[in-house]
Amino acid sequence: MGSPIDQLGYVVADIDATMGRWLDALDVGPFFHLPHPPLGALRYRGEPTEAAIAVALTYAGDLQIELIQPLDEHPSPYRDYARSCGEGLHHVARFAEDFDAAVGARASAGRHPFYEGHGLSADQRFAYFEVGSNTGGTVEEVVELAGLGGFFDHIRLTCTGWDGADPVRRIEF
Repeated sequence: MGSPIDQLGYVVADIDATMGRWLDALDVGPFFHLPHPPLGALRYRGEPTEAAIAVALTYAGDLQIELIQPLDEHPSPYRDYARSCGEGLHHVARFAEDFDAAVGARASAGRHPFYEGHGLSADQRFAYFEVGSNTGGTVEEVVELAGLGGFFDHIRLTCTGWDGADPVRRIEF
């Protein structure tokens, strides 16, 4: 469980405005904007949900930055975070080649997912875990790399040496 953090995930109210701030103020980009990523089999606190989000991904060095905007009122950790904390750092994520082992290690420590589902493909899974009360609402995510490694590598390599051109790249599914 002590592997490096691969991603910082921020809940935002307006993904377009937030991408603009990161691009202008922090010179981080380009962003790969997924206005409706195909999430599936979502379960939040034991109940199915059909929550929709918009996502934007970029890299700062080897660290992936994810911006997440809740798009509806269906139950989700993003909606609840926005209600209780506003905008901010929602989660830290670790990418796992062996998702079952990573989730199993957390279960052995008494931690169980409170939000889980399939990500960009039916083969790719994710799970969120509570980490305690002293983190300002930030939680941990485990992201299965099945089918995503090449996609994430493409984004990271595109961000390396980015010249400012084409700052937002929209990806539709």
